[in-house]
Amino acid sequence: MQERTLVLIKPEGVYRAIVGRIITTFENAGLKVVGLKMVRPNEEMAGKHYAADENWMRGIGMKMKASYKEKGIDVQDEEVEIGRKVRNQLLKHLTSGPVVAMALEGNDAIFVTRKLVGTTEPRRADPSSIRGMYASDSYSMADSKKRPIKNVVHASDEPETAEKEISLWFKPEELSDYKRADEDMFF
Repeated sequence: MQERTLVLIKPEGVYRAIVGRIITTFENAGLKVVGLKMVRPNEEMAGKHYAADENWMRGIGMKMKASYKEKGIDVQDEEVEIGRKVRNQLLKHLTSGPVVAMALEGNDAIFVTRKLVGTTEPRRADPSSIRGMYASDSYSMADSKKRPIKNVVHASDEPETAEKEISLWFKPEELSDYKRADEDMFF
């Protein structure tokens, strides 16, 4: 199934000059870049990307509490409050430097992209994934420094999210429709 997804190369990826290698990873897998630009997100833009959705914040808070519990740490904060703190860290991080926004298209683009990106925590990511190759951060390191995990890229997780995120980062006229030279081999 042909679909589109959004990838953001976060400030740490831009500063480390690995943008080209990351784009090449997606193109080598048969994904087509249909939108590409570098932006310096302001707080409003970052706030729209990481919306102040109470369910999202509760979900993040539940994951964080479970992670702390595994480590034997008792956390008294409510899930939504934990999620709000994480969101604030993410907003600060996303606005800390330039970001490369990419709209990708291809067969099962969301699944393929998420597989290429790897798990959220780089130290647990497959070594051949983008996060496995270009990051080594961990939740415990991020927690000790009171910052979000630096995992180089963001990738949409489902079709509805991808559609929303692409429309946030790109105007319709900024997206291209074309056929790759090798498209018939992939599709």
